[in-house]
This record gives sequence, C-alpha cells and structure tokens, in this order.
Amino acid sequence: MKVKDITGYLESLAPLAYQESYDNSGLIVGDPQQKVKKALICLDSIEEVMDEAIRKKCDMVIAHHPIVFSGLKRFNGRTYIERVVMKAIKNNIAIYAIHTNLDNVTGGVNTMIAKKLGLENVRILAPKKELLRKLVVFCPVKDAAKVRQAIFDAGAGVIGDYDQCSFNVEGTGTFRASDAANPYVGEKNELHHEEEVRIETIYPTHIESQLLRAMMAAHPYEEVAYDSYPLNNKHGGVGSGMVGELPKAKKTLSFLKELKKKMKADAVRYTNPVSEEVKTIAICGGSGSFLLPQAMAAGADVFVTADYKYHQFFDAEGKIVIADIGHYESEQFTIELLGDLLMKKFPKFAVHLTEINTNPINYI
Repeated sequence: MKVKDITGYLESLAPLAYQESYDNSGLIVGDPQQKVKKALICLDSIEEVMDEAIRKKCDMVIAHHPIVFSGLKRFNGRTYIERVVMKAIKNNIAIYAIHTNLDNVTGGVNTMIAKKLGLENVRILAPKKELLRKLVVFCPVKDAAKVRQAIFDAGAGVIGDYDQCSFNVEGTGTFRASDAANPYVGEKNELHHEEEVRIETIYPTHIESQLLRAMMAAHPYEEVAYDSYPLNNKHGGVGSGMVGELPKAKKTLSFLKELKKKMKADAVRYTNPVSEEVKTIAICGGSGSFLLPQAMAAGADVFVTADYKYHQFFDAEGKIVIADIGHYESEQFTIELLGDLLMKKFPKFAVHLTEINTNPINYI
C-alpha cells in the first residue's frame, strides 16, 4: 500500500476543501508514492510521538493537529516543530494531518463526541454555505441513463441520507452542425430537432473537475450543453459543531458529572445552571466559543466545548450553560475514530494508536 491510498481514503471522508482557511491539513511530510505498512495515530505529532513511531517502525504518522501551521525558514532543530520534521524526513516517515476538515463533517470529531454522550437526532450546528452547486445537462433520451449514472458515480446527487438524486424533464433540443462538426445525430448544415432530457442534480463544489470529466466522457455529443449554478443552500452534512438531544432530560449537575466521566476530563469549567434539567446539548470539539450564538439559537441547554476565556463565560447571560472540558479532552477520541475507520477499510494494514498522552495541560 502507498501513502496516497491512505490519504485518498481519509480525504474521501473529510475532503481537504472543507478545512478552515487558517488550517494546514493534508500530507505535511512524505511522498504520496511512498510504500507504507504501519501507521501511528495520534492527536499531536510532537517529538515524543515521532520517537514512538520510530521505535514501532511505522512508515506514517496520522495526526489530528498539523505539526506545521506556517512556513519554516530553517531546519536546525531549534524548535520542537523543526525537530519533528527533521526526524520524520531522516527516518522516512510520512506525516499527515486531518484537522478542521474532520471537525467539519458528519461522522467526524463532533459525531464521536455525540456518541460518547449518547445524543440522539444529531445534526450540524452551523452548516456551511457556498459548498454546493447545481449541474444541468441536456442529452438524448436514449443516453440519459448512462450519463446520469456517470454523474452519480462521480459523486453528484447526494442530499443528506439519499444518493442518486436528480430531476429530469423531457423536451426538444435544436442545433445545426457546421461543415467542421462531426455530429452524433443530424446532418451538417441542417437544423436538427432531438428529443432530449434535461438532467438536474446537486454536487459539492470541490468535485466539479472530476464530475465534468465523467459527464463529458459518458455524453455522446461532440459539444455538450450544460450549465453549472452556484447555490445558496447550506450543506447539511458539513459545518461547525453539532447539536442533539439526550434520550431523557437529566438534572443539570448530574449531566455535568456524567460529562466529566464520559469525556475523561480532569475538570469541567461551567457557568451557573439555568434550569433544573437539561436535554438539548450543543457540542464543538476544540475551540468553539464562536459557536455560542448558534448554540443558543438551536435551543441548547448546554454548550460543551473548550478553550473558553474568563470574560467569554459571561456571554452565557443566564440563557445557557457553557461547559468547558478542555481542548485535548474534547478531541481525544479522534484517535479511536481514525483507528477504527482505517482498520475497517484496510484490514491487513497495521494501525497503532499512540500510547503518548500529548495533553500539554496538567491538573492538580
């Protein structure tokens, strides 16, 4: 197996196009063609983790957080970042990061938190816009099934839990081929009428190139008539945070105690309880204070996240309970998530979960 096989699978689950603008997800060190037999999964690819990968003879380290966020000007071992990159190169170990793109997809970091907390009816808290487009293409009736299937196989036509979604209308198309043309139907220099199907379907913007190539390869016409429209629709499967409900309402303090236990947190910093019981829970792995307005708008009783500053806790304004469980604590189960996904997809691939606790924060 090659590095590109692993990264290709991970990016099919969490496309790099879904990462935030400040992020640096993707293959940070290594050759996509490099052969790989073992991988070490971690939250942070710090120096101790790289040493662990070397001891275990791993060819690849798959981390949640990118070890490099900005450009490196020197490689002399002055910082831990430089030392990690140098060790990776010296030992021929690829480093891959799957960060905010995994945060932003259904089935990713926040889905894992929701499962640990036993939430039901889980959905994206702040769905992203400008990620969807509509393809409209016209083709002869007898070729419509073939063209439609090629479009679906390329990744279009997915809406929530449904796939192969399209709308089709039959009508009459007209065209006249010039002397230079090689028409599939009709004669040169003669107006031709053809019974055609207008196929409409939705697709994520980042697959546009591959989608158009697949559609044109399946289409019989020499010149394909198609339109591509940007949509203002929010992408229900991509966005920040999640919100869901507990199976039954729980006493506020009982929930907070369970939260600490289930998330293996040494402490939970929280604002004053608003009501005796809670049921609707908003979550965001990592730093999620920017999502407080969305959590309130969703009617959440508690917002579980991390990295809240002192003055930000006042923003709860007696309307919601903010529960800060810590950055590492909120994302630690990402290691388990990635390990399970890779072992299921590649049963013969050796996957190791790091034994290093990379949380830089200690509690007394």
